[in-house]
Amino acid sequence: MKDGITFIVEIVNNIHDILIVILNDILGLQMTDKDMHFWIMGFIGIFTFACVFVISKWLSKFPFGIQLIAFLYTLTFMVVLVFAIEIQQAITNRGNMEFIDAIIGMWGFIALFLVYVGIVAFFMIIKLIVGKFKRNDDDIEM
Repeated sequence: MKDGITFIVEIVNNIHDILIVILNDILGLQMTDKDMHFWIMGFIGIFTFACVFVISKWLSKFPFGIQLIAFLYTLTFMVVLVFAIEIQQAITNRGNMEFIDAIIGMWGFIALFLVYVGIVAFFMIIKLIVGKFKRNDDDIEM
């Protein structure tokens, strides 16, 4: 996992250097590192927000759309959390930074979420069955 993170860091550093050349040398903007972070992260953030907004609005129209949006938000949070914990272990040397630990942690969330889905489905089925019996009883009494 450490090699993977090092590879990603190298890619980000190369993109950073290319942006400095394009923005400062070619376009002559003379942006500081802080200026570049402000604008680039601002654009990435607003683009991400727009995409998430459109997808969330679309998903909210489906049955259980809000639950799906909550699941996706939680999934995103969990990905960040499990990788932050693994990176923290590498930095502090308390534990081993292993990709499989992150995967197992994510599977724990998925498994418990599926238990939640099963419980909700069970109660929805019971509600449907009770509703059918109640309607049948109402039809018989008339």
